[in-house]
Amino acid sequence: MTKKKIMPVLIAICLIIIVIGIIGLSALIKKYTPSKETEDLNKYFNITSDDQIAVTLDDTVSEYKATSIDGKIYVDYNFVNKYINSRFYWDANENILLYATSSDLISVSADSDSYYVTKTANDFGYPIVKATSDSALIALDFVKQYSNIKYDFFEDPSRIMITSKWGDMDTATVKKDTQLRIKGGIKSPILKQLKADDTLTILESGESWAKALTNDGIIGYVKQKNISAVTTATVTNDDYTEETYDHIKKDSKICLAWHQVTNKDSNSKITSIISGTKGVNIISPTWFYLNDNKGSIADLASADYVSYCHSQGIEVWGLVSNLENNDVDSAAVLTHTSTRSTLVNQIIAAAIKHELDGINLDFENLTEDAYGDSYIEFVRELAIKCHNNGICLSVDVTVPASYNKFFNRSDMANFADYIIIMGYDEHYKGSDAGSVASINWVNDGVTNTLDEVPADQVILGMPFYTRIWSLTPKDTDNVSQTDTSDSSNYTTSSSVYGMEQAAAEVLDNQATASWDSVSGQNYAEWTKDNVIYKVWLEDSSSMEERLKLVTGNSLAGAAFWKLGFETSSIWDTVIKYIN
Repeated sequence: MTKKKIMPVLIAICLIIIVIGIIGLSALIKKYTPSKETEDLNKYFNITSDDQIAVTLDDTVSEYKATSIDGKIYVDYNFVNKYINSRFYWDANENILLYATSSDLISVSADSDSYYVTKTANDFGYPIVKATSDSALIALDFVKQYSNIKYDFFEDPSRIMITSKWGDMDTATVKKDTQLRIKGGIKSPILKQLKADDTLTILESGESWAKALTNDGIIGYVKQKNISAVTTATVTNDDYTEETYDHIKKDSKICLAWHQVTNKDSNSKITSIISGTKGVNIISPTWFYLNDNKGSIADLASADYVSYCHSQGIEVWGLVSNLENNDVDSAAVLTHTSTRSTLVNQIIAAAIKHELDGINLDFENLTEDAYGDSYIEFVRELAIKCHNNGICLSVDVTVPASYNKFFNRSDMANFADYIIIMGYDEHYKGSDAGSVASINWVNDGVTNTLDEVPADQVILGMPFYTRIWSLTPKDTDNVSQTDTSDSSNYTTSSSVYGMEQAAAEVLDNQATASWDSVSGQNYAEWTKDNVIYKVWLEDSSSMEERLKLVTGNSLAGAAFWKLGFETSSIWDTVIKYIN
């Protein structure tokens, strides 16, 4: 090929290379050039109307929005209760906001400028709470009055930054002017221009980017090389003083026994009942129960009973239950402030009338759907009035489980003097056969309760009863009479027996009980008329295993359900650990 023919080809190739180079260079420049796109902060905070105020809570932009009403900031009750202060209680039935302190009940009616501290009226200056179709709005300054928070308000867009977490926080300063971006990358839109010497709270440190919170409540990412080394600063709220809680405590270990009283005539047996015990220093008769939907209680109490117990150096803690009258809707009573208040006042009046030393609260079959926060609010309100009258309050609770987290044991312990673990009914009427209170199950219940309640407020409840289980084969031709591993092959039922009765059944059926280390009990099994019987016995050995949990965990004491189910010798085991 001649030079004249080659030259155009070379020129074309060079031009192609130049074009490709320009395209590649442009791509490189585009790839490594930071984006100048600015994010719309209204979009970032998801603000859709003029009256909305965005909320940054500590290190999170909340899905909840505050509201501006007549120039005042209001926050949703659900947001407050869930994230700020669960002590606030909204009665949507009667449109009343309540807040319990250690000594007073604060109450506010919807749209009112005034609030009451017990019976004393106070003027807040503008409406404190406004009812909505599905919740309530509370003035943020009123929330702040009772909560360990600080907040700041910013404009463009309207937003508040609430601080509720205190202690050590990681901070850094900006070395030079730079940007805070939505994500860790130069192509991510810019949230804010940062100035040199700005202070940031560092939420996460990465190799190239750090997640940071600005002082005006914006959370994004900044280049790690553009901020100083992280330092730790301790942040406190000097404007807030934590509440303290006084409790009515006993000087010695508690040995409480429940006495089931079903009618007033049963009170006359107290002399013989006490004479059969040893070491009992508190007796709790089942005297009171919720008796109608207005909050009234039935009263089976006896002045002579109390006088005799006091003469023997034994305190009387009257038990209040919600179990006896099946026609009463206890959820309806507790979720209405007026009827709940009636119930509290009736309990206090009865305690004063009968000169009781304490109240034992035994409300059962509670569900979160039906009761919500109303039960813990009931405990708070009852505790305040109990303490104002020198009455000790104990509350019976089941062992912690996923279905009863709403009990809020930690706040319950702030108000009640003692929390009594009902360390029984692991297996119950209608369940598969098993121990009423195996030692590992009880131990877990104690351990998990101590995660929420101080040991010196915990009393361990123990059973004086057991269940004898009967397993009847559904198909006697195909089911082995010794293999009960598949409970679906059997119809299972049970009956409650006291200690002596259960031991007699084992003896009468010529069965032999042997120690079962898994349950911490003596176990017996026998077959009669094609039915398999099983029993995990309650006796001195099983009781001793649980009493060791009381001393080993430095608990406040033990409680026993119920008098009449025990053997007389059991008290010799009890006093070895309790007294």
